[in-house]
Amino acid sequence: MAPRFLKLEDVQDILNISAQQAYSLVRSGELPAIQVGGRGIWRVEAAELESYIARQYAVTREKTREDA
Repeated sequence: MAPRFLKLEDVQDILNISAQQAYSLVRSGELPAIQVGGRGIWRVEAAELESYIARQYAVTREKTREDA
């Protein structure tokens, strides 16, 4: 069974982005996440990551339509 929550490192790997970019997506609210534990470690729900990816596909489609 796949984990429900992903570490920011997992998000980085999946999206092939830097640690700073992953953190920025979370801090801006563009990629919903929660902080857990006493140290406030960020976790992203796998479903939220999939939703973010789907939104980015939609944005890209709109941009390419505008450019055509």
